Amino acid sequence: MLVDLHVENFAIIERLDVRFHPHFNVVTGETGAGKSIIVDAVNAVLGARAVPEWLRSGSQRAVVEATFSLSGPVMAAISELLIAEGLEGEEGELLLSRELRSNGRNIARVNGRAVSLDIVRRLSQRLVDIHGQGDHLTLLRVKEHINLLDHYAGLEAERQQMHDLVRRVEAVRRDRQAWRQGQRQRVQMIDLLAYQVNEIQASYLQPGEEESLLLERQRLTHAEQIISSLQSSRMALSGEEGDLPGAGDLLGEAAHQMGKVAPFDPEIAQMAEQADLLVEQAHELSVALLSYLEGVEYSPARLAEVEERLALLHNLKRKYGDTIEDVIAFGEEAAAKLAALQNADEQIDHLEAEEVQLLTEIGRLGAAMSQRRREAGEQLSQQVEAELDALRMGDTRFAVAIRQIETADGAPVGERRLAFDATGLDRVEFMVATNPGEPLRPLSRVASGGETARLMLALKTVLSRVDEVPILIFDEIDVGIGGRVGRVVGEKLWRVAQNHQVLCVTHLPQLAAFGDVHLQVEKESRGGRMTTGVRFLHGEERLTELSAMLGSNSITGQQNAREMIESVVVWKDKNTQSLTS
Repeated sequence: MLVDLHVENFAIIERLDVRFHPHFNVVTGETGAGKSIIVDAVNAVLGARAVPEWLRSGSQRAVVEATFSLSGPVMAAISELLIAEGLEGEEGELLLSRELRSNGRNIARVNGRAVSLDIVRRLSQRLVDIHGQGDHLTLLRVKEHINLLDHYAGLEAERQQMHDLVRRVEAVRRDRQAWRQGQRQRVQMIDLLAYQVNEIQASYLQPGEEESLLLERQRLTHAEQIISSLQSSRMALSGEEGDLPGAGDLLGEAAHQMGKVAPFDPEIAQMAEQADLLVEQAHELSVALLSYLEGVEYSPARLAEVEERLALLHNLKRKYGDTIEDVIAFGEEAAAKLAALQNADEQIDHLEAEEVQLLTEIGRLGAAMSQRRREAGEQLSQQVEAELDALRMGDTRFAVAIRQIETADGAPVGERRLAFDATGLDRVEFMVATNPGEPLRPLSRVASGGETARLMLALKTVLSRVDEVPILIFDEIDVGIGGRVGRVVGEKLWRVAQNHQVLCVTHLPQLAAFGDVHLQVEKESRGGRMTTGVRFLHGEERLTELSAMLGSNSITGQQNAREMIESVVVWKDKNTQSLTS
């Protein structure tokens, strides 16, 4: 629901803050007071195209902010979109704002973050229907007609099955098309993949091989220097050549001498232990040096082999991956693709059989859905025409047109092959004829004004239990109708408001009397300029406004207004009981 609306410097509004009732809100006021400007402000925050007249004369910027409370399926759908766009806010709440500037720029925000108008419109289409500005009128969007009919017919489960089947067919067709590339292209691909696989497999690659070869190349390149230095190191440790003792012998003598006096002082004993450890480490180092030297040789032939192998690895990495592991993975993937291409005919036959099966299922399910839609369409037409009769449009005919398109690659239904999409086999459009003798025409093309508003009200009354758009705004729905029909419209709007939030701008007191809250729009002079304000009317104030709308503020006029409100209260109590029973 729309909770709050804040407006600054918009048209003739200087500043306005309105809090709305969750059900039926009526807005009244004298002609020119600015009632429709409030609807324009809502349109602006919902992403309508900006017009210069929206900016208050002399102001640098106008601001409109709207706070929505979300629940049920609408909250789930909008939350999904907010998460996808990174626009999450407080759970169960949505804040939309629009800033219009005198330089022509305007900024839209969702939960405080600047966004494109396209995102705002995608959100607002799930929230609000506004009659008078067709941008948000779901019933005039033909693509929504099938959704409304299917909700009415209770086809949600079948719609999900159809959606899944169509997605599977699309995937099968994409795969089949990929397989059905030209024979020359497939042969070329097989040759290329075979070459790549053979080149990689013939190299017998091993993970970590390159690092091992690089280390070996470094040893071979510096083998003479390594041998010379390590031999000198070993002689310095062992003293095997020359007249001087080695470092190991000297360490052993030092440890021996300390051992003699170790019993006399614990500190000397500790140092003697350290000396013994050094002797042992020196011996181990000498053995390790000898072992390493036995494995080192200067081999130009082996160095050439290593260089050749590294060059091969470098060439493979240049073509197939950044690392040897990447090259190995590329070869495995290429081998799988090669095997698949070599079995292309078998794969194509399998996909074609799967497509036939899926199309058969789509045809069977689609035909059953079509039958349900035709039955629901007839029932919907009867109920809408009954509602229109009560709204003094008894000559109006309403129908649900369901058509199908034949195509060679469609789903089989009897002897026909029918086009399909995720909704099934049908194209659905609401049709009306507002005068006797006229042919049925698309609802989206009917003239605007009172007829369109009443058509929408009749449909909303019938569809209100399945229509998920939670907020309905009617701007002067009473155009062209009188007081008697005005009461009927009020009754219907009140019923619709039990499942939706309704905001209605009206001139008819018979309609206004049904509001759960009554907002009066009035102009006042402030600082030498006119501005628009809103007051909530209660008690005697509301009686005064309704009697003025009846054309008389006399005692008789006020008595008539009082009787009208009392009559509505009785009617509401009676119908509230019937709705809850």
